[in-house]
Amino acid sequence: MDELARRLGLRTEPTIFFTSAGLMVAFLIALLIAPETIRDVFADGREWVVTNLGWFFIMGVNAWLLFLLWVAISRYGQIRLGREDEKPEYGNISWFTMLFAGGIGTVLMFWGVAEPIFHFSNPPHGDIEPHSVEASQEAIGFSLYHLGLHTWTIFTLPGLAFAYFIHRHGLPMRVSSVFYPLLKERVYGPLGKTIDIFAVLGTLFGVAVSIGLGTSQINAGLSELMGVPDNVTVKVLIIIALTAVAVASIVAGLDKGVKVLSNINIGMATGLMLFVLVTGSTVFLLRGIVETLGIYVSNIVPMAFWNDTLAQYTQEDGNWGWQGNWTVFYWAWTVTWSPFIGIFVARISKGRTIREFVLGVLFAPSLFTLVWFAIFGWSAMEIDGIGSAAREALGDQAGVMSAAVAESVPLAMFAFFEHFPATTLIQGLAVVIVAIFFATSSDSASLVVDMLCTGDAGQGPARQRVFWGVSEGAVAAMLIVLAGEAGLEALQQVITVIGLPIFIMVFAMIFALFRGLSAERISKVKVGTPPHPDQM
Repeated sequence: MDELARRLGLRTEPTIFFTSAGLMVAFLIALLIAPETIRDVFADGREWVVTNLGWFFIMGVNAWLLFLLWVAISRYGQIRLGREDEKPEYGNISWFTMLFAGGIGTVLMFWGVAEPIFHFSNPPHGDIEPHSVEASQEAIGFSLYHLGLHTWTIFTLPGLAFAYFIHRHGLPMRVSSVFYPLLKERVYGPLGKTIDIFAVLGTLFGVAVSIGLGTSQINAGLSELMGVPDNVTVKVLIIIALTAVAVASIVAGLDKGVKVLSNINIGMATGLMLFVLVTGSTVFLLRGIVETLGIYVSNIVPMAFWNDTLAQYTQEDGNWGWQGNWTVFYWAWTVTWSPFIGIFVARISKGRTIREFVLGVLFAPSLFTLVWFAIFGWSAMEIDGIGSAAREALGDQAGVMSAAVAESVPLAMFAFFEHFPATTLIQGLAVVIVAIFFATSSDSASLVVDMLCTGDAGQGPARQRVFWGVSEGAVAAMLIVLAGEAGLEALQQVITVIGLPIFIMVFAMIFALFRGLSAERISKVKVGTPPHPDQM
């Protein structure tokens, strides 16, 4: 493998690079040969995971959040992620835009209207009447629960662990480095490489699902705007075009590529949000932002610990209900992204203190998400009709957003903009924003996968980074072409099952990180070298 890497002009760890690429190709071949079988096998696995271990996912994310808050306010919070005199490489604004655009920007565009409306018309708690005032409050609360602090907790914990061991102690830019206190020198052997290969595959397939969702939304928008057919061929052409943009950004690098795209994208998304605020029911929405904060704060504890324990008595089929399809699926899917987002956030956070890192990564994106859902969610529900009196006054227009979401989730955002001025222009802008979010996530993931293979925070040869960028687009495109919807469904089942071992791995990071931080108290560790195993 070393000789092959040399001949190809690669600067990477050959075992991680070639094994990850080989397994990716093998999975695609298997998916081509038997998509239905793979989907069914992993569907059964997913059903078992969410039914029997859903409580573990819900408890785990809460434990991670509490641990992070404790670390931030403890004496460990003042530890700098790097040399003691090192300053942050990026300003606060660029830092925020990069971590957000590389994280869940695409998800907010996809679910900003659809999720509140879905919960509004199908309340999680069965005793709440659909489309009522109570249903609207619950819809906003659960949407924020799924995409607020708890989602960013899943990214922040591994991100902090990576940043601490990589920047503070000079370990390689790999997931395995986090486990140095537990595995010692074995992180450089087969066990460490297995961890890194698993992280590469989780990143590739996790991003591929989001690429599929983003492509579906772009295709839906183009169909609405220009009458473009909504079919496989168009989706593949969209993937090719946006992969080309992502590859150009990859070649440009982190500063000129990802940073510029992220700043542009967040600026456009913020402008879109302000447009809805100003041209919609402004006073209602301003009140909604304040009230949304109150709903979130007052309900976050009961929502976070609600485990649908009595589903067997309240569900007609006796199955463990709503949470298996929503919360547990969210956490299992999100955790497959955690190596990617964690490494990326760690890479752009060198020089910050632990306290600054934790509070910034947890609360800055969560606050933006809160405002986003308050504006888009409340606007969509107002259009749909909140309460029986409002729905009666709307007449035939009542339930228009609920119908749009039920018909097509990707189309929901564009159906929403039909109720605002300059519809065509705004729908076109939304397509561009989704496209840039897509490109930013893709190039961020490619840079991270390359780092996982090289073990270096610096940039490897352009051909390596381009390979991973093209691979991500190819995975999504081949799934659409070769297996259609069955392929995407199969991949969603796969990453849910894969999410369990990754979830356990992230849980173990708590113990590794705590042990490493404890060594700071026991003795002064020379910055730039791993702490001695006896110290950890």
